[in-house]
Amino acid sequence: MPGTRDVVNELIGKDSVVIFSKTHCPYCKMAKKVFESLKKPYTAIELDNREDGQDIQDVLNEITGARTVPRVFLNRKCLGGGTDVKKLYDSGKLANLF
Repeated sequence: MPGTRDVVNELIGKDSVVIFSKTHCPYCKMAKKVFESLKKPYTAIELDNREDGQDIQDVLNEITGARTVPRVFLNRKCLGGGTDVKKLYDSGKLANLF
């Protein structure tokens, strides 16, 4: 799947915060809310609105070790999922990563 991997790498590099998400996912909403609270813009890639959503999740699994959403990237580094981001936010550590 070199094509999909290239797409994922390009998407991750597009913005300092990139959230691979699904529109109906409560954990995705939680992750987005964290960045809204910090007033940090993010790019959300809604996988359930994309033809290649499943392929992207497969590549995310290869890159991050999990295919669950959200997969949150900050400066090309995966922070994990919704609860991981919320923990970083609650501890005050997330703001220091910018």
